[in-house]
Amino acid sequence: MDNLDDLLRETEHLARHMSSYQHDLPPDLHPATEISEESKSELLQQCEDLWAQVGQCQKQIMALETDTLPETDVQLYLLMTKVKALTAEYEQWQERVPDVISYKQDVLLAAGKEELQNVDQDVEKMLSISRAERKKLKNDLEREQQRLGEQQRLVDALGTKLKEFENKRSSITEKSAIQELKRKLKKEKAYSDDLLVTFGSFLEKHFPLPGEHDQHVKKKKGPPEAPPVQWIPLQDILEMLINKLLNTPHDPYIEIKDEHWPPYIELLLRYGIALRHSEDANRIRLEAFHR
Repeated sequence: MDNLDDLLRETEHLARHMSSYQHDLPPDLHPATEISEESKSELLQQCEDLWAQVGQCQKQIMALETDTLPETDVQLYLLMTKVKALTAEYEQWQERVPDVISYKQDVLLAAGKEELQNVDQDVEKMLSISRAERKKLKNDLEREQQRLGEQQRLVDALGTKLKEFENKRSSITEKSAIQELKRKLKKEKAYSDDLLVTFGSFLEKHFPLPGEHDQHVKKKKGPPEAPPVQWIPLQDILEMLINKLLNTPHDPYIEIKDEHWPPYIELLLRYGIALRHSEDANRIRLEAFHR
C-alpha cells in the first residue's frame, strides 16, 4: 500500500509538472495546416535516403553466401552465431549518433509537442489505473479488517466460554458429582414407578381379566364358579415381554401358554406391539421400540 501511494504521488507530481509547461508549447497544428514545401521536400528526401540504405543492406545480405551448418552440435553453432549478431548490433548502436529528423523549428516543435501529448496521455492512463488499483486495495483491506474483527469476536466468545467451563469444572468435586447422579437416578426411578402404576391402573380398568365383569354381575345370585384356567393379566404379559427383551436381547421370545388369554395375544400382534417367531408361531416377542 505504501509503494502504491508513492507511485501515485510521483505520477500526480509528473502530471502537474507537465501541465506547468503547457503554456510554453506551440499551439496544436491543425490538420489542415500546411507545412512549408521546403520542409516537406527535406523530410521526403530523408525518407528516400533511408529507404535506399535499407535496399543496399538487403542486397548485401542476399549477396552473402549461405553458410553450411556443421553436422555436429548444430544448436551450439546457432547460439554462437546469434551471439555474434547481437554483439555487432550492440557495438553499432554504441557508435551511432541520433539523427535529427529536421532542423526546421516548426517541424521540431510540432513533433515535440505530439510526443509530449502522447507521454501525457500515458501518464493519465497510469494515474487512472493507479487510482483504481488503490481503491480496490482499500476495499480489500476494509473487507479483511472486518473479517478479522469477526474472527476476533468469535475467539473472545470461545475464550469466555472456556473460562466458564474451567471454573465450573474446578468447582465440581467427585463427591458432589456422585450425589448429583444419585439424585437424578432417584428422580428417574420415582418417575418410572409412577408410570408403571399409572399404566397398571389403565390396563386394569380398560383390559380386565375375562370373567371378572360376569362375576361382579352374578355376585348377588350366588358364589362364582372358579374359571377353568387362571388367566395372566395383560400387564404381566407385557412385563414378561419387556424383561425378556432387556435381559436376553439375543433371545427375546416367550412361549405362549394356556394361561395367556388368546384375545390379548391377538391384540398385541394386530397392533404391532408383539411379533411372532418366523419359524415357531407359538413364540412371540416385544417389538424393539427403543432402537
